Amino acid sequence: MANETNNDFAAALSNLFNACGTLVQQSLELLSTLIKSVVQLIEPLGKAAGDLVCSTTSALGQAVQNVSSALAPKK
Repeated sequence: MANETNNDFAAALSNLFNACGTLVQQSLELLSTLIKSVVQLIEPLGKAAGDLVCSTTSALGQAVQNVSSALAPKK
């Protein structure tokens, strides 16, 4: 009878550790998926922001060049 109690306790303890391990594993998988999703979202936004900065810089450079050409004395 005492042996049955030990076996039941060991089985319950084993089930508890298995459940906790599964919970931790699923939490880490969820965190990993969340990080991947955030990176996939930020990547195109970063590219678009970089393209915008390059385009704006190019447009400003062209505008400065046009203004300086208009102000330069004609020969």
